[in-house]
Amino acid sequence: MYNTDLPTRAELPSSAKLLRSTAIALITAAALLVTVVLPSEYGIDPTGIGKVLGLKAMGEIKTQLATEAAADAQADALAAARQALTPAPVTAAINAPAVAQPAPVQDDAAKAGITQEITIVLPPGAGKEVKMDMLKGQEVSYAWQTDGGVVNHDTHGEPVSGPANAFHSYLKEANVAGNRGQLTAEFDGSHGWYWRNRGESSIRISLTVSGQFKNLKQKS
Repeated sequence: MYNTDLPTRAELPSSAKLLRSTAIALITAAALLVTVVLPSEYGIDPTGIGKVLGLKAMGEIKTQLATEAAADAQADALAAARQALTPAPVTAAINAPAVAQPAPVQDDAAKAGITQEITIVLPPGAGKEVKMDMLKGQEVSYAWQTDGGVVNHDTHGEPVSGPANAFHSYLKEANVAGNRGQLTAEFDGSHGWYWRNRGESSIRISLTVSGQFKNLKQKS
């Protein structure tokens, strides 16, 4: 019924063979433990074979790394424990008395805030100038408009003291019929506008100035 060949009693290993095989296996395992495992894992080399094969150095490195890792973990745990035991600093709120800030000082011109208007006529090909006196930092708002023609203009200033013919240009434009804006004096001196009529007909210009200035007039 069954085709499988069963071993005979004579073919089975005897008890002596089994014991011998077991002993050989134990001896082999012990030899590997002493010559390979102990040197490579723990740096222990009782036979000296691990040193020859380079296994002892490997084990010493592993042991050193494990020791350092344990020391680092212990140091981190101690630091965390100290931090947990250290009380948080208490900051007392101190209400300092409010210090009154001095009010900004303004000169008489700023308080006055004067407004003045002036009208000039530009013949064909002519140029004219309107100037006012301002101190450094003073401001004015201005607006000027022609009666229909276009002109070239230069908004500029000339310092009270400085090199001859020195001036500062704030804005230059060509072929415009008007302009408005704010002017802040860059220095103590004369500030204003110069217009030139390049057309063939006379042009009337009306100028309004408000702010910190004095002596607004047409220059001859």
